[in-house]
Amino acid sequence: MAFESLSDKLQNAFAKLKDKGVITESDINDAMREVKLALLEADVNFKVVKEFVADVKGKCLGAEVMKSLTPAQQIIKIVHTELVDLMGGTGSKLTYSPSGFTTIMMVGLQGTGKTTTCGKLANYLKQVGKKPMMAACDIYRPAAIDQLEIVGKAVNTPVFTMRDSKDPVDIALKARTEAERTGYNVLIIDTAGRLQIDEALMDELARIKKAVKPHEILLIVDALTGQDAVNVAEGFNEKLGVDGIVMTKMDGDSRGGAALSAKKVTGKPIKFMGTGEKFDALEPFHPERMASRILGMGDLLSLIERAEAAYDDEQAAELERKIRKNRFTLDDYLDQMAQVKKMGGIRKLLEMLPGMAGKMSDDDVYKGEQEFRQMEAIIRSMTPEERRDPGILNASRRKRIADGSGQTVNKVNNLVKRFDEARKMMRQMSDPNKMKKNKFLRNLMQ
Repeated sequence: MAFESLSDKLQNAFAKLKDKGVITESDINDAMREVKLALLEADVNFKVVKEFVADVKGKCLGAEVMKSLTPAQQIIKIVHTELVDLMGGTGSKLTYSPSGFTTIMMVGLQGTGKTTTCGKLANYLKQVGKKPMMAACDIYRPAAIDQLEIVGKAVNTPVFTMRDSKDPVDIALKARTEAERTGYNVLIIDTAGRLQIDEALMDELARIKKAVKPHEILLIVDALTGQDAVNVAEGFNEKLGVDGIVMTKMDGDSRGGAALSAKKVTGKPIKFMGTGEKFDALEPFHPERMASRILGMGDLLSLIERAEAAYDDEQAAELERKIRKNRFTLDDYLDQMAQVKKMGGIRKLLEMLPGMAGKMSDDDVYKGEQEFRQMEAIIRSMTPEERRDPGILNASRRKRIADGSGQTVNKVNNLVKRFDEARKMMRQMSDPNKMKKNKFLRNLMQ
């Protein structure tokens, strides 16, 4: 995940300060030196790093920090605030037309994931109550139109095409007319890209912009390209004028510098980030939440939003009823595992929990996910009756389930034991009287 290495280095730098009762100017200088190196290694623009460190250092040397009872916490708070400002301050939302019909133009170089991002954006817009259509205006890249149609089917969104046309401006104009005529309220225009910024590309994009007058021009850049992504953003903004940036492949092994530099260098906010290959893996970019993740503070707001998206109100109410009536079954347990996957898996959840980011190695995460798959196989090897009542699982049944799932009897026993413990804890959490008596649960809920 982007920022993982940066997050580790910054947390290590501040951990040294936490051990000190009194922090001196020398301590701050040492910490800022480590912060500077960490940001440069993360491929953050040199001028941005220099200004950032100077601002943080100036505020850290202020009287309110040096006299604080917990100066280390104050310094982390200052760094958090400066990181938020560096990435844009507040989250920047899409601009919708007050008339009701909005046109969004997607631009970028080839290979940045522009066409796939069109589908992800369509999927996002549907979730917030919009009715999008996509327009295939890339007439040069082989199979570009076919790719967009495949993406459209995947997200259940219509795609306007004119396969015989050689004029992307005409396609965009007719797509807008058709979208408005048929009752759609957002048009997403997938434009052509190039391997590099050139005059022909910019001329075509400028003509489309002039003709359709988009409410949003979103530039798609690849986070894996580091500072090249920022340079591309600067180039597009100067020649075309963009309204926001979509940073793709933020789930990859990128160092994060592009995301930290983009707003400062271009003046344009990051509006979305791509966090995976699936069409629901597009998230609004929130500078404050990202700064919290980088500093190991977690991102509970995003975690809650993911949980709300994974569960509807009816599911949540039904689960609560089952827990209260002690009717929670292994089928429900299986469903909980499915919800964790839907929320992004173990790694995603850990990244959002305070103090957990970077605490588990790739090997630990792999083992956890492998254990999930094993438990799923075991439960699916049971009969409906056994899932409803694990109490009937005698030795012969457990042997049959182990053979059917390709696991050992010991793993079957462990699953049943963990399920019983989970059901017992859920029962206690739903009973106010037992909660009062259980010190562990009481502390957990506080």
